[in-house]
Amino acid sequence: MAAATARCLYYGAPSRLRQKQHTRNNPNSTSMKVAPRKLRKGMGVRCKSGDESERQVNILDFIGGDLLKPDLGRWLSDVEEHKALAIYPPHEGGYEGRYLSRLRYQGYYFLDMSARGLGDPETVLTKVHPVCPAHLGKQPIARWYFPPEVDFRLSQLPPDAKGLVVWLIEAKVLSKAELQFLTLLPTLRPKVRVIAECGNWRKFVWRPLKDVVGLNADADEGA
Repeated sequence: MAAATARCLYYGAPSRLRQKQHTRNNPNSTSMKVAPRKLRKGMGVRCKSGDESERQVNILDFIGGDLLKPDLGRWLSDVEEHKALAIYPPHEGGYEGRYLSRLRYQGYYFLDMSARGLGDPETVLTKVHPVCPAHLGKQPIARWYFPPEVDFRLSQLPPDAKGLVVWLIEAKVLSKAELQFLTLLPTLRPKVRVIAECGNWRKFVWRPLKDVVGLNADADEGA
């Protein structure tokens, strides 16, 4: 009766706690003893516990695999070559920070914007545009005019700055025509680079924005 009561008390408890209680109640039992960890040759540790299968613990379990990918050089060269990129970071986020930091180390400054509620990118980024603040139904509808976002930021850059990176999050809501303007923006403003988050993928990948919007195909058809 006492043994049955003890088993009920430990029902649902962690396996290690149940093994400890089983060994205490059965001193001569050796079936539940845990084998010690053995250090193997190489970078891994092989662990075996009871009837559990062996598993090779890799160094990637302790150090993020993303830190070991030598693609930062290709990232910088693609930014300089294509000047407008469409990126696809993982859903959980965080991976794009190391690529942003590498551009900052190169001397770039950033204009971070969200594509949701942006309006017409050509008007907001390169022209004087109106903004209507919320009036809450009581105040008269006012209209304020703001300078072009890109031109204003370019005028405020220090002399040693390499350029301005327009980093657009949630750019997947933009139309094809709006993405085509973003592709042409570095041509209109030579010191501007465009990074548009056009979706998500299992790992951080990028493509030239002109390939996403089909400008290369249009050029081939015209030729």
